[in-house]
Amino acid sequence: MSNLVPLSDITKMAEVAAKSRMFGFKNSEEATAIMLLCQAENLHPAVAMRDYHVIQGRPALKADAMLARFQAAGGSVAWKVYTDAEVTGTFSHPQGGSLDVTWTFAQAKAIGITGKDNWKNYPRAMLRARCLSEGIRAVYPGCVVGVYTPEEVQDFTPPKNMGMAEVVDSDGVIVEEAPAANSIPFYVPGMVEPYSHAANQEEWAVAYASMVVKLQNSPKFSDEERAGKIEALGKANFQHMEKLSGMDKARLKAAIVQAGGTVSPKPESSLSITPTPPSQE
Repeated sequence: MSNLVPLSDITKMAEVAAKSRMFGFKNSEEATAIMLLCQAENLHPAVAMRDYHVIQGRPALKADAMLARFQAAGGSVAWKVYTDAEVTGTFSHPQGGSLDVTWTFAQAKAIGITGKDNWKNYPRAMLRARCLSEGIRAVYPGCVVGVYTPEEVQDFTPPKNMGMAEVVDSDGVIVEEAPAANSIPFYVPGMVEPYSHAANQEEWAVAYASMVVKLQNSPKFSDEERAGKIEALGKANFQHMEKLSGMDKARLKAAIVQAGGTVSPKPESSLSITPTPPSQE
């Protein structure tokens, strides 16, 4: 059965969803975009309010919704360990086989994502969400279509968004944040809007280096996948990267090393500071 809903009706639904402030949408445009995404998957647009969050400008599929899709597609999960220190699940699907996936608090701490309150207060739930995302992507990626869980996207959040200026009304109330004049946008793959803004080249290099190191240290990816994601990061920031001087490139490499990363691993997974233009296809 088709769940096709006219755009005019979706727009009205999005306005209600945003005004209610019950579903985490900042505005009706965000709600409309997610509802259209659901409709493209032959789901009723209202599913957007149940299954999605919008975090840092990108859709995030709730962990329970991700699991429900996996199970509806014939997958199953058996939890072997389920504690605040470790969560291990066996993920199985007829098309993807079976795989044990483990996430530990020590592992999450080692890659620097446990400093926020959600990790301090709900470590088991956060480990479960990470386990679900990795296991489902590995065994049957078709049911998650490239989206992340809210827990993952929150861990991507920069500790400080430099280069942003507060816009204040006549009563001194902050009404929005806007990029400061001459700030440098920093992009991550898959996002149209900038992920953050830096006040200068040094701060931009720190933001870029931090993301590179997160990718290099992520246990979820193979060496080939890490190289591909780092290359995609460079393409997303191509317009700024091509303006870098030789000294700026040297400083960027130094920032990566200072952040705990490497710029001279094996050729197949090396970091290229030479900008590569994104595909025009």
